[in-house]
Amino acid sequence: MQPIIIVLIILVVLVFIALIKTIQVIPQASAAIVERFGRYTRTLNAGLNIVVPFIDSIRNRIDLREQVVPFPPQPVITQDNLVVNIDTVIYYQVTDARAATYEVASYIQAIEQLTVTTLRNIIGGMDLERTLTSREEINAALRGVLDEATGKWGIRVNRVELKAIEPPTSIQDSMEKQMRADRDKRAAILTAEGIRQSAILTAEGEKQSAILRAEGEAKASALRAEGEAQAIRTVFESIHAGDPDQKLLSYQYLQMLPKIAEGDANKLWIVPSEIGDALKGLSGAFGNLGGGVPGFNTGAERREEPPVK
Repeated sequence: MQPIIIVLIILVVLVFIALIKTIQVIPQASAAIVERFGRYTRTLNAGLNIVVPFIDSIRNRIDLREQVVPFPPQPVITQDNLVVNIDTVIYYQVTDARAATYEVASYIQAIEQLTVTTLRNIIGGMDLERTLTSREEINAALRGVLDEATGKWGIRVNRVELKAIEPPTSIQDSMEKQMRADRDKRAAILTAEGIRQSAILTAEGEKQSAILRAEGEAKASALRAEGEAQAIRTVFESIHAGDPDQKLLSYQYLQMLPKIAEGDANKLWIVPSEIGDALKGLSGAFGNLGGGVPGFNTGAERREEPPVK
């Protein structure tokens, strides 16, 4: 009885193992390559799959999702014989599991080597300045070459990115000095431009101020002259309306004489001939006035009184 039990146990174990090998569950976004006696039979897609145990075998399980692979820095020589280190990142996706398994031994290594050789060819035709400023151009050229070469491998290259471009240390120092000099130059230009604009605005302000001041003085002089003319006209009209005689005019003339003599600079002044006529008229007026007033004597009639003893 014991040998029979042992045989039954062995059979159960074998059946269990056969069931495990028969039922294959493939996760979503994955694929499996099935070989029968070492030859490709079919590709298992996501879900529950049945295979023949001990005859069919799973050769490879491939992830069909988009993959991101960074490659280490690669030294590349530019057209002007400078060595730069370039880091690249590849975004790819397996579209044909069978081709990715049988068309190339290791598609990751193949993509890396193809990226390095293509990058050297592209950068070799550019100088350092163009290399640093043409990332999009380099990315597009890399993607075109890689996508064309990896198509037969069942790989689709979706994107290629240059993660870093590192020139030599001496070149970096020179570039930093050049950028610092450019910044200083731009700062000096901006400062000079600011001073120039400030001087222009100051001059414009002074010009406008002088113009406004001159206009104000001109208007004030015109108004002053107009006021004086109006005052003279009013006085002239008043004089003519009052019809003054020669005696009054002579008296007014004498009243103006002290004003003519005012000022420290008036050391010598000329008396017009009209003053004589005015004085004659005025003396005549005072003579007539004295003759009519008791006790008033003119100079001609003044006599010396004898002293009282």
